[in-house]
Amino acid sequence: MYSSSKKAEPNCQPPHVLLLADAGYQGVTKIHPNSQVPFKKTKLHPLDKEQKTSNRTLSRKRMVIEYIFRKLKVFRILSERYRNRRKRFGLRFSLIAAVYNMELTIAGR
Repeated sequence: MYSSSKKAEPNCQPPHVLLLADAGYQGVTKIHPNSQVPFKKTKLHPLDKEQKTSNRTLSRKRMVIEYIFRKLKVFRILSERYRNRRKRFGLRFSLIAAVYNMELTIAGR
C-alpha cells in the first residue's frame, strides 16, 4: 500500500504537518522532511540511551493514534475493503470520526 501511494503522490502531506511513522517507513524521511521515524538497531550498532528514549517518546505519541485507528476499525471502515461508492467514503469516514469524537466528549464529562 505504501509503495503505490508513494509513487502516485510523493508530497501528499503539506510540509508543515508532522508525520509520525513506525519503523517500517524508514524511507519516508526522504519524501517528507518533517517526519519522525524510530531509530533501528543492528548487530554492529546497538542503540544508545538517547535513541532509546527518543523511540519511547515517539511510541507514546503513536500509541494515541493507533488507539484511534483501532476504534475506527470497530466500524469496519478501515479493516475491510470499502465496497460502496468512493465519493461517499470521505463523508462516511467523517461521520464515524464524529461519532467517536462525541463518544470521547461524553466520556470526558
